[in-house]
Amino acid sequence: MELQGNGFLLRAWQRGDETSLQRHADNVKVSAFLRDRFPYPYTLDDASFWVNLVKDQQPLTSFAIVINGEACGGIGIELMTDVSRIAAEIGYWLGEEHWGKGVTTAALKLITAYAFEYFPLERIEAGVYDKNGASMKVLEKAGYVKEAVLRKSIIKNGEVMDKHMYAIFRD
Repeated sequence: MELQGNGFLLRAWQRGDETSLQRHADNVKVSAFLRDRFPYPYTLDDASFWVNLVKDQQPLTSFAIVINGEACGGIGIELMTDVSRIAAEIGYWLGEEHWGKGVTTAALKLITAYAFEYFPLERIEAGVYDKNGASMKVLEKAGYVKEAVLRKSIIKNGEVMDKHMYAIFRD
Protein backbone atom coordinates (compact mmCIF):
# COMPACT_ATOMS: atom_id res chain seq x y z
CA MET A 1 0.00 0.00 0.00
CA GLU A 2 1.38 3.35 -1.06
CA LEU A 3 -0.32 6.73 -0.94
CA GLN A 4 1.09 9.35 -3.28
CA GLY A 5 1.13 12.96 -2.14
CA ASN A 6 2.38 16.07 -3.89
CA GLY A 7 6.16 15.73 -3.53
CA PHE A 8 6.04 12.86 -1.02
CA LEU A 9 5.02 9.23 -0.69
CA LEU A 10 3.45 7.39 2.23
CA ARG A 11 4.44 3.73 2.37
CA ALA A 12 5.20 0.93 4.79
CA TRP A 13 8.46 1.17 6.70
CA GLN A 14 11.09 -1.12 5.20
CA ARG A 15 14.62 -2.33 5.76
CA GLY A 16 17.00 0.37 4.58
CA ASP A 17 14.98 3.18 6.20
CA GLU A 18 16.99 3.03 9.43
CA THR A 19 19.74 5.52 8.55
CA SER A 20 17.46 8.27 7.26
CA LEU A 21 14.95 7.61 10.07
CA GLN A 22 17.67 8.06 12.68
CA ARG A 23 19.01 11.21 11.04
CA HIS A 24 15.61 12.94 10.89
CA ALA A 25 14.30 11.67 14.24
CA ASP A 26 17.40 12.57 16.26
CA ASN A 27 16.32 16.15 16.84
CA VAL A 28 15.16 17.58 20.15
CA LYS A 29 12.68 19.81 18.27
CA VAL A 30 11.07 16.71 16.73
CA SER A 31 10.82 14.75 19.98
CA ALA A 32 9.65 17.74 22.06
CA PHE A 33 5.97 17.19 21.27
CA LEU A 34 5.93 13.39 20.95
CA ARG A 35 5.32 10.72 23.55
CA ASP A 36 8.25 9.55 25.62
CA ARG A 37 8.28 6.26 23.71
CA PHE A 38 9.84 8.33 20.88
CA PRO A 39 13.30 8.69 22.41
CA TYR A 40 15.80 11.51 22.31
CA PRO A 41 18.54 11.09 21.43
CA TYR A 42 17.25 8.80 18.67
CA THR A 43 19.88 6.18 17.91
CA LEU A 44 20.38 3.80 15.02
CA ASP A 45 19.34 1.01 17.41
CA ASP A 46 16.06 2.89 18.04
CA ALA A 47 15.53 3.17 14.27
CA SER A 48 16.26 -0.53 13.75
CA PHE A 49 13.87 -1.48 16.55
CA TRP A 50 11.08 0.62 15.00
CA VAL A 51 11.55 -0.64 11.44
CA ASN A 52 11.65 -4.27 12.64
CA LEU A 53 8.51 -3.70 14.72
CA VAL A 54 6.36 -2.31 11.90
CA LYS A 55 7.88 -3.44 8.57
CA ASP A 56 5.50 -6.41 8.15
CA GLN A 57 2.50 -4.78 9.77
CA GLN A 58 -0.93 -6.14 8.81
CA PRO A 59 -3.13 -4.23 8.60
CA LEU A 60 -0.88 -1.32 7.71
CA THR A 61 -1.32 1.50 10.23
CA SER A 62 2.20 3.03 10.40
CA PHE A 63 3.55 4.78 7.32
CA ALA A 64 6.91 6.32 6.49
CA ILE A 65 6.79 9.79 4.97
CA VAL A 66 9.21 9.55 2.05
CA ILE A 67 10.62 12.62 0.28
CA ASN A 68 13.16 12.23 -2.53
CA GLY A 69 13.44 8.52 -1.73
CA GLU A 70 14.30 9.13 1.93
CA ALA A 71 12.16 8.22 4.96
CA CYS A 72 12.07 11.52 6.85
CA GLY A 73 8.95 11.26 8.99
CA GLY A 74 6.16 9.03 10.13
CA ILE A 75 2.39 9.05 10.34
CA GLY A 76 -0.07 6.46 11.52
CA ILE A 77 -3.10 5.47 13.50
CA GLU A 78 -3.52 3.42 16.64
CA LEU A 79 -6.77 1.52 16.55
CA MET A 80 -8.68 1.58 19.81
CA THR A 81 -10.32 -1.50 21.30
CA ASP A 82 -13.37 -2.68 23.22
CA VAL A 83 -16.15 -0.07 23.38
CA SER A 84 -13.85 2.45 21.64
CA ARG A 85 -13.18 0.14 18.66
CA ILE A 86 -14.88 2.64 16.31
CA ALA A 87 -12.14 5.17 17.03
CA ALA A 88 -8.43 5.59 16.38
CA GLU A 89 -5.74 8.00 17.48
CA ILE A 90 -3.57 9.60 14.82
CA GLY A 91 0.00 10.75 15.26
CA TYR A 92 2.72 12.14 13.04
CA TRP A 93 6.15 13.73 12.91
CA LEU A 94 8.39 15.12 10.20
CA GLY A 95 12.09 15.95 10.02
CA GLU A 96 12.73 19.64 10.67
CA GLU A 97 14.16 20.40 7.22
CA HIS A 98 10.73 19.67 5.72
CA TRP A 99 8.63 21.79 8.11
CA GLY A 100 6.45 24.59 6.78
CA LYS A 101 5.97 23.10 3.31
CA GLY A 102 2.49 21.61 3.75
CA VAL A 103 3.74 18.01 3.76
CA THR A 104 2.29 17.11 7.16
CA THR A 105 -1.14 18.58 6.39
CA ALA A 106 -1.30 16.74 3.06
CA ALA A 107 -0.10 13.48 4.66
CA LEU A 108 -2.69 13.85 7.41
CA LYS A 109 -5.47 14.25 4.84
CA LEU A 110 -4.28 11.13 2.97
CA ILE A 111 -4.06 8.98 6.10
CA THR A 112 -7.42 10.19 7.37
CA ALA A 113 -9.10 9.19 4.08
CA TYR A 114 -7.23 5.85 4.11
CA ALA A 115 -8.27 5.11 7.71
CA PHE A 116 -11.95 5.80 7.05
CA GLU A 117 -11.86 3.70 3.86
CA TYR A 118 -10.08 0.63 5.25
CA PHE A 119 -11.21 0.48 8.88
CA PRO A 120 -14.69 0.55 10.50
CA LEU A 121 -14.01 3.87 12.20
CA GLU A 122 -16.42 6.64 13.07
CA ARG A 123 -13.85 8.92 14.70
CA ILE A 124 -10.14 9.74 14.50
CA GLU A 125 -8.65 11.84 17.26
CA ALA A 126 -5.38 13.55 18.08
CA GLY A 127 -4.00 14.94 21.30
CA VAL A 128 -1.71 17.96 20.94
CA TYR A 129 0.55 19.35 23.65
CA ASP A 130 -0.27 22.87 24.75
CA LYS A 131 2.77 24.58 23.21
CA ASN A 132 2.55 22.87 19.81
CA GLY A 133 0.60 25.48 17.86
CA ALA A 134 2.03 24.26 14.54
CA SER A 135 0.44 20.85 15.00
CA MET A 136 -2.88 22.43 15.96
CA LYS A 137 -2.80 24.38 12.68
CA VAL A 138 -1.99 21.20 10.74
CA LEU A 139 -5.00 19.43 12.23
CA GLU A 140 -7.33 22.36 11.59
CA LYS A 141 -6.17 22.67 7.94
CA ALA A 142 -6.88 18.93 7.54
CA GLY A 143 -10.46 19.35 8.80
CA TYR A 144 -10.05 18.29 12.42
CA VAL A 145 -11.97 20.22 15.08
CA LYS A 146 -10.84 21.02 18.61
CA GLU A 147 -13.20 19.32 21.05
CA ALA A 148 -11.59 19.96 24.42
CA VAL A 149 -8.60 21.07 26.41
CA LEU A 150 -7.59 18.53 29.04
CA ARG A 151 -5.98 20.69 31.68
CA LYS A 152 -2.75 19.54 33.29
CA SER A 153 -3.14 16.08 31.77
CA ILE A 154 0.39 15.33 30.48
CA ILE A 155 3.99 15.72 31.52
CA LYS A 156 6.88 16.05 29.07
CA ASN A 157 10.46 16.75 30.08
CA GLY A 158 9.30 17.52 33.61
CA GLU A 159 6.73 20.12 32.53
CA VAL A 160 3.02 19.58 33.21
CA MET A 161 0.94 20.74 30.24
CA ASP A 162 -2.56 20.85 28.87
CA LYS A 163 -3.52 18.55 26.00
CA HIS A 164 -5.76 19.84 23.21
CA MET A 165 -8.04 17.16 21.81
CA TYR A 166 -8.95 17.27 18.12
CA ALA A 167 -11.21 14.93 16.17
CA ILE A 168 -12.67 14.27 12.76
CA PHE A 169 -15.64 12.05 11.94
CA ARG A 170 -16.71 9.77 9.13
CA ASP A 171 -18.95 11.68 6.71
